[in-house]
Amino acid sequence: MGSNNKSQKNQRTATAAQRAQRVRDAEERERRAKERAEAEAKTKKIFTIVVCVILVLALGIPTVALSVLSM
Repeated sequence: MGSNNKSQKNQRTATAAQRAQRVRDAEERERRAKERAEAEAKTKKIFTIVVCVILVLALGIPTVALSVLSM
């Protein structure tokens, strides 16, 4: 009976270790998802800024050119 109790204790310990590993894996997945979301948000902001700069240049350059040529 002594060896039987020992094997049951090892199984419980392994289960606890497996549970701890699952928790670590879940935390890692959450961290990666959060990093991915932050990267997407940053990319979206940069894209918006670039589009705004292009629009300002596209509208501003012809306006300046016309005002210079009309003088």
